[in-house]
Amino acid sequence: MALFIAPDVAIDLGTSNTLVYVKGAGIEVNEPSVLLVDTSGKHTVKAIGDDAHALMGRTGDNSTVVNPLKDGVISDYEMTVNMIRSFLRRAIGSSYLVGPRISLTVSCNISSIERKAVNEAAQAAGARRNHVYLIEKPFVAALGSGLPVYEAVGSMIVDIGGGTVDIAVISLGGIVIHQSIRVGGNKMDEAIANYTKREFNIEIGLKTAEDIKLDLGAAVLLPEERVIRIRGRDVITSLPHDTKLTSRQVHEALHEPCLAILEAIKKVLEKTPPELSADIMRNGIYLSGGGAKLAGLDQFIADEIGIPVFLAKDPAEASILGQRYLIDNIEVMLLNNKQGLLTGI
Repeated sequence: MALFIAPDVAIDLGTSNTLVYVKGAGIEVNEPSVLLVDTSGKHTVKAIGDDAHALMGRTGDNSTVVNPLKDGVISDYEMTVNMIRSFLRRAIGSSYLVGPRISLTVSCNISSIERKAVNEAAQAAGARRNHVYLIEKPFVAALGSGLPVYEAVGSMIVDIGGGTVDIAVISLGGIVIHQSIRVGGNKMDEAIANYTKREFNIEIGLKTAEDIKLDLGAAVLLPEERVIRIRGRDVITSLPHDTKLTSRQVHEALHEPCLAILEAIKKVLEKTPPELSADIMRNGIYLSGGGAKLAGLDQFIADEIGIPVFLAKDPAEASILGQRYLIDNIEVMLLNNKQGLLTGI
């Protein structure tokens, strides 16, 4: 039997991972932002999310794994619609006569055209017409990290996603200073893959590089060096080959993307008004997003700039937790829209 009005939904639409929160139910979806597509015919979608991610690097000539978002923006509109539609059906079903109101996160620096694409993709996937709310990711990440975003105090959040790093100083319910750079978890994976190719002539897939990052990756040298054995394809002979990889070498591979994040933080601090800078020096900088879980990243930043750095309690879920607050208190979200924090309605 068809139900009438779908519940409100929040979507943290990420380059690497997408989370869906349903009002009154909780986080119903937390899966990779990937699809497995049949390339032999009409580009039929064969799998989405976890099922597609498990097949990365293992597909034949007739199938390919597609990432519909790149560097925080939509790169494949049709596949993005398919992915959002699938995740919505898993979260709330498909028996409602009126679609849900949907809140989606976007990076600070995306263009008006890119914002419009996200809005239209959500409506094409089943959102209620004219009820798509786009909210900048660092604001909800700060809110979900427990920072006093509505108070007259400066709070600094560094949200490290798969495709972008969004840095913002927030006060009185608004973003005062912000910057977004296209260096995130995916760039870290690429840095590791490029390192093994350059140093060992071994080509590995990005999924293998991600596994190495999770196992050995660190922004600072680990107290005890660890060693793993990696397997890939020799770029000279094209035959399978393996070698040892140390935590020191992985640290070396990750130094450049970590340094890029550090430099972006410094630039935001240079532009921050003195009063808010004093608040940040006293209260510290908070890291959120899946990439923030890189071992020692908080220590690396704190040592370089001399300001305390803290990891959010649930860094990978900080954005969706902030959206949960807004969805559960819809009048606050609509007030934020009047203040210019939300777009795309």
